[in-house]
Amino acid sequence: MEIFIAARLALVNTQVHGAASLLRPLLRMLKRLSAADWIDAGLKALAREGFTALKADQIAKKLSVSRGSFYWHFADIAAFERAVMQRWRDVMAESIIRELESLKSARARLSRLSQLAFSADPALEVAMRAWASSDARARALVRAVDKRRLAYIGRMLADSGVGAKHAPPRAQIIYWSYLGFVLSGEPVTGAARERLIDQLLALGKG
Repeated sequence: MEIFIAARLALVNTQVHGAASLLRPLLRMLKRLSAADWIDAGLKALAREGFTALKADQIAKKLSVSRGSFYWHFADIAAFERAVMQRWRDVMAESIIRELESLKSARARLSRLSQLAFSADPALEVAMRAWASSDARARALVRAVDKRRLAYIGRMLADSGVGAKHAPPRAQIIYWSYLGFVLSGEPVTGAARERLIDQLLALGKG
């Protein structure tokens, strides 16, 4: 009887550990990519191909993984889209504001913001605004980011000595200049960019 029990236990252990050994590569594949990896890939796809490229199978192909990895991190495509939207907000607004806040003076912050705004590739901004034209969630997010950016620019101008009466309209002019650059599709480089930035910085004088 003892021999029979030992044999049965050996068989069970072999089956359990054998199954585990088969599952381990699958689990490694599923866990290899973090949610952040998928979101970053989604943001790149958004910039390059637009919001219609935010599909699990398309991004999985780019990442050379199966769709199983996607569903390990996201309940559905809507959850993934929300995560991409929030990453856009962080990359295009909050992380920039955090960088600016590390600078000592309001004028230095305004100068750095102008350099960033008119040097960056506008593709991601354009793609998100195109998405907002047909998606209520993206539209609400873009409006919130516009409001956040405007308020921050206004605060920088006020900190630079611009009066309360003039700071909001000057902030609007600066922001409209950025949006015009983004939507024009025309790069601003070299001396032309420096002249533009000089004029924008002039709006920061009290």
